[in-house]
Amino acid sequence: MNQQIHLERTSERLATSSVLPGIVGTSRALVSVLRLVELVAPTPSTVLILGETGTGKELVSKAIHEHSQRSGSPFVKVNCSAIPATLLESELFGHEKGAFTGAIARRIGRFEQAERGSVLLDEIGELPLEVQPKLLRLLQEREYQRLGSNRTESADIRLIVATHRDLYGMCKAGTFRMDLFYRLNVFPIRLPALRDRREDIPLLVAHFVPRLARRFGKVVSTISSSAMSELQAHDWPGNVRELENVLERAVIRCAGSELEVDCDSGFEGYGAAPLALDQSFEAVTRAHIVSVLKSTRGVVSGPNGAAARLGMKRSTLNFRLKKLGIEPAAVLARSASRAPDKAEAESA
Repeated sequence: MNQQIHLERTSERLATSSVLPGIVGTSRALVSVLRLVELVAPTPSTVLILGETGTGKELVSKAIHEHSQRSGSPFVKVNCSAIPATLLESELFGHEKGAFTGAIARRIGRFEQAERGSVLLDEIGELPLEVQPKLLRLLQEREYQRLGSNRTESADIRLIVATHRDLYGMCKAGTFRMDLFYRLNVFPIRLPALRDRREDIPLLVAHFVPRLARRFGKVVSTISSSAMSELQAHDWPGNVRELENVLERAVIRCAGSELEVDCDSGFEGYGAAPLALDQSFEAVTRAHIVSVLKSTRGVVSGPNGAAARLGMKRSTLNFRLKKLGIEPAAVLARSASRAPDKAEAESA
């Protein structure tokens, strides 16, 4: 018999389910991580947060800031992979008027915006080699210079960095500075994948579903035991972020008060093959973008373009295309050359 699980009863455990507010779970893997967060938060030490995409690195970094002595000052987030390499130095350190073509006024950088607060450098593995010595100087000397300036500025910030990449392996490959790695690797915290803390999934469901139901004007009070079993059996390569997306789709489709789920429905229409476990993040990202471009016939912008389908700004997608060496026109041409036309298909 397929029993119902009442979300309200499960959510009653949320009040005491976390070591830190906003981070949901009681598993041993998560609690051990959050104890580390409690230890390091009050200190001024640099923190390196490691973990797969979707494990909650930004959430943990925010918890570190909010439980630090800098909690009353700004918490500034920078995604190093979302900013073109040519602009990242200016974004971080700022620039003076006339420092380069297009610098029509002085710009205050992110480090200066975060004075007396904390800065999260997400995807630190994407930091260009030419910018790494300047970050190293900031960590060693607590000072920096704006682009185009000879004046030295002081930096009173707490630095938190996050990545899904193997920084030590990058050091050995020559794509990341070893001296910077050692400066960043003061207090590493590795976040567990969702598949390594499956016992937290019922609490996460009780956390997300009521919020999603309110957003969509629905009343969802239960979830079937078979649906919960399916959620707990799934491997969750996208971790908590993927779980939230699956629950959002389920709430949108829900016609009554009981939630049913389909963990694989998010891949419908993309023609995506199962991902090999040894594929790099860049390879997976490239394959997914190429697949979406094929489905949009090479169209990037517009309501039905690849940027909209990927949930990105057009400028961000263009940057990713350039970085990954993807030409939309070439993708369309290859796709057209491989697909027989309708007449050939009918005669075959």
